[in-house]
Amino acid sequence: MAFGRRRQAEEPEKGPEATEEPAEAVDEAAEEAPANAAKAEGGPWDSEDSFPELQRLDFGSMQVPIAPGLGFQVNFEATQVDEEGNPLDGRPVAVLVQYEESAMQLQVFAAPKRSGIWDDVRRETAKDIEEEAQGQTQEGEGPFGPELLAMIPAALTEEVLAEMPQEVREQIPQEFVDQGWAPQIIRFLGVDGPRWFLQAVVQGAAIEDEEQWQVLEDVLRGVVVVRGDAPMPPRDLLELRIPKEFSEAGENGEEQGGEETFNPFERGPEITEVR
Repeated sequence: MAFGRRRQAEEPEKGPEATEEPAEAVDEAAEEAPANAAKAEGGPWDSEDSFPELQRLDFGSMQVPIAPGLGFQVNFEATQVDEEGNPLDGRPVAVLVQYEESAMQLQVFAAPKRSGIWDDVRRETAKDIEEEAQGQTQEGEGPFGPELLAMIPAALTEEVLAEMPQEVREQIPQEFVDQGWAPQIIRFLGVDGPRWFLQAVVQGAAIEDEEQWQVLEDVLRGVVVVRGDAPMPPRDLLELRIPKEFSEAGENGEEQGGEETFNPFERGPEITEVR
């Protein structure tokens, strides 16, 4: 099975034959692996690292670089609903970075002190996609290590098509409309850090378009994770908060008719708080 773009790692040159090492040395190296994984070629960074100074939005447990052309949204999960199931309150659970026709969702989780969780998360994600979504997956090596590429059938019902903007609808091949579904390609990347795990989920043109992907890759490399000292069960989401720029944009939006936007550059990112 082959679909989408793959960024295969170059085959390493064979070095000297491996020699036996004491078990303690091997165990110690294994314990340190997650902490070093994020530093292999730069970031993502731990807040205790010495990292490059960039202009970043502070989401609490994540500090995300900003640059001209980027847009940001915060995704919320309902914590309270009314009798009809409408959300009354919620908590921020993910940051969505948008660039042209591409999007990258970022989430950061607690992880064990001496082991990473990306291998397990990747296997479980692939199993869920194949068994529950009737999709296909394939693993490969990317710029941050092992990653997962998935193809998930996306329904194209009359209701879905009716809600699409006309310019989007016109780009869908007729054969997909006739069969009632279209292949949706999603790329999953993960980075194990010291007591944290950062997951990036990429969709849109950046799956194939190298230029758009490079912009998102640079954002991911510039992320700083603030784990904190509080003990947390592995896989619990680290707390996100709304940056002050969102609040300022919201206040300005109320004065201008309710639209919440923030533009740190003249033609830079638009930031929207989604409730």
